Amino acid sequence: MKDALELNLSFEPAYGSAVEIAPGVRRLTANNPSPFTFHGTNSYIVGRDRLAVIDPGPDDETHLAALMKAIDGRPVSHIFITHTHRDHSPLADKLKTFTGAPTVAEGPHRPARAMRSGEIDRLDASGDLDFRPDIRLADGETVEGDGWRLKAILTPGHAANHAAFALEGTGILFSGDHVMGWSTTIVAPPDGAMADYMSSLDKLLKRRDSIYFPGHGGPVEKPAKFVRGLKAHRKMRERAILGRVAAGDRTITEMVSNIYRDTDHRLHGAAGLSVLAHLEDLWERGVIAAEGEPSLEATYALRA
Repeated sequence: MKDALELNLSFEPAYGSAVEIAPGVRRLTANNPSPFTFHGTNSYIVGRDRLAVIDPGPDDETHLAALMKAIDGRPVSHIFITHTHRDHSPLADKLKTFTGAPTVAEGPHRPARAMRSGEIDRLDASGDLDFRPDIRLADGETVEGDGWRLKAILTPGHAANHAAFALEGTGILFSGDHVMGWSTTIVAPPDGAMADYMSSLDKLLKRRDSIYFPGHGGPVEKPAKFVRGLKAHRKMRERAILGRVAAGDRTITEMVSNIYRDTDHRLHGAAGLSVLAHLEDLWERGVIAAEGEPSLEATYALRA
């Protein structure tokens, strides 16, 4: 089954240096590479005289020093957070202490749905539960600074409080972890939800952005084509899951071992959560039956 998604793995992180990637926009990549963060988390500095920072990144003193060097004594008016995973938001409080800038986000960390009886949140350690934004943005609300205006585009799915930020008048969208050119996005219940993720992709397709600057990796230069590819990839994965259930797989472990046989085994835990996200969506749509409610331990069958 051919995947319609074309990923771009070429990226130079330039650790410690702020690289201008568009007029008035610089990217500074934290040195926190991993199978889940690619070469590291991208922080963005917007503006020339009075700045905004998007996603300060993990609680890392070296990255904080690099941010302060790039800011170079200029005032920072706002600190934006796309979502509260620990590779994006924990440095916000320290940066706020140094700059006095308020933090801006959709809201604090929360799951996409209530925890089920006996369920363990496998990604609990990845959530920044301490973060509380000073300014909460609803969908479509804007924040204006010195020569820039950022509009909140709420894009739940990867995280319940995920927001992308459009730099008005430029065609630029800071897409966080919702859309990244180097990899598909992890959607892991209860932190995220597949139905929300797919709806948010549809939302982006209605826009006319010309380039995305994501939370990890390089820019997505043909975003509409790439988002269509993401949708096709997710639909392909859904068909693969249904095919494995029809072939007799009853557990997520069986499905992962068959569907992700060529994937790095370090990612199989995340792959299992992604399969669970699809199964939850299929269960809610009445396509799949589960023993009790969907979970990593449940058994599954096609609904008669």
